[in-house]
Amino acid sequence: MRFYNTFSKTKEEFIPQNPPTVSFYTCGPTVYDYFHIGNARSFIMADVIRRYLEYKGYDVKFVMNLTDVDDKIIKKSIEEKSTPKEIADFYANAFFEDIKKLKIKSATTFPKATQHIQEMIELIKDLEEKGVAYNVDGNVFYDVTKFPEYGKLSGKNLDELSVGARVEVNEQKRNPLDFALWKKAKEGEPSWDSPWGKGRPGWHVECSAMSSKHLGDTIDIHAGGNDLIFPHHENEIAQSEAAHGHKFVRYWIHFGFLNINEEKMSKSLGNFLTAREILKKYSAEAIRLFFLQTYYGGPLNFSFELLAAAEKGVEKIKNLAERIESEIKKDDNVGIVPDFNIKQYYEEFEKVMDDDINTPQAVALIFDLIRTANKIISDLNNINLSFYKDLKKFLTDTAENVFGIIHFEELNKKSTQLDEKLINLILDLRTKLKKQKNYEMADLIRDELNKLGIELKDGKDGTIYKFK
Repeated sequence: MRFYNTFSKTKEEFIPQNPPTVSFYTCGPTVYDYFHIGNARSFIMADVIRRYLEYKGYDVKFVMNLTDVDDKIIKKSIEEKSTPKEIADFYANAFFEDIKKLKIKSATTFPKATQHIQEMIELIKDLEEKGVAYNVDGNVFYDVTKFPEYGKLSGKNLDELSVGARVEVNEQKRNPLDFALWKKAKEGEPSWDSPWGKGRPGWHVECSAMSSKHLGDTIDIHAGGNDLIFPHHENEIAQSEAAHGHKFVRYWIHFGFLNINEEKMSKSLGNFLTAREILKKYSAEAIRLFFLQTYYGGPLNFSFELLAAAEKGVEKIKNLAERIESEIKKDDNVGIVPDFNIKQYYEEFEKVMDDDINTPQAVALIFDLIRTANKIISDLNNINLSFYKDLKKFLTDTAENVFGIIHFEELNKKSTQLDEKLINLILDLRTKLKKQKNYEMADLIRDELNKLGIELKDGKDGTIYKFK
């Protein structure tokens, strides 16, 4: 199994530190608004990688942080005449609602920044004692010149990074690239006591402190969007490696940018779409399939036409899944065993997924299976139950458990609900026939339902049914 490691710029064989355990950290949301569809791509692809590792037999300890203290949260609280905590709590709850709708598996833990202030203070103190951090009137900064390898993730040196770098202008800094570890408290903002006075942590220090707390000083995989490579992930490396003296992350995985109709998504252009908005019109399965059809590390153009096409693809999978469930319920194990090698599909699925999570080819393989299965079903009248069981197991293992684009349990639930509605409709019709004294037709309906395994019992309060 190989991943493209952003750090080495090459595909590397994946060898975890302590197999079968894999430590996996991914950057979560800053909870000041509903997350957008670009964030959804990162969250879903991290989820798929985590699921595939579990498919391969690894025990994945998956951590996704929530930034619940930040300039954006404070700004939003002022705009909405609320408190930062109320804003953070509201959008954190919205985040959990939306990832559940997107079929994203719950993390092993979702650490919040405000719950780890002490760990951040201890890390900053350590950096200050080691001479790589400095305090200016209650503001503590990281001195990037004291970390000779600064820029090794983005592949740039300090001089290159200084030109046009996205950094805050602050006269207290020794160097424009120095970044805040601790921010002095301002009136009306949330703050905590620290050795440097009241204040709050800088954004970058949160992930270093929380990943160390929950996964150890060196983690197997760290994932996030391409936009986080610099400065966020670069700064995480500088903080963690200066503090602990050894490698911070073994495999860096980054997800490509999402454009809307060939343009960069932004609120100023009016093409900013939240995942919550998209979920009102399209299924979670279609959104996931749409993302899976493109390599996770490359750019992706979002359009409603492409999403509608993905919805049709989901319908094809569902149609076969419903046919499979229908045939399995018949429990008829007499019939033709088709010339169909399911093992070959498993081997090909693992081959392409082992090659840097090649989801486009894996998805194509699933649709090839669907075409082949549909042709067999069309050509043969009486097929052995084993064929349908093999199909269900493969789709469960891959399309459901790894990709999350089909859910057999939900299909069964909907099917059961539909059966109940149909039976109740037939019972209402039978009651009307009895009121019209058309007992012959009413008895015929009762007898035909009985042949289907549905037994009716008439009483003074109406008719009830049970499955025989």
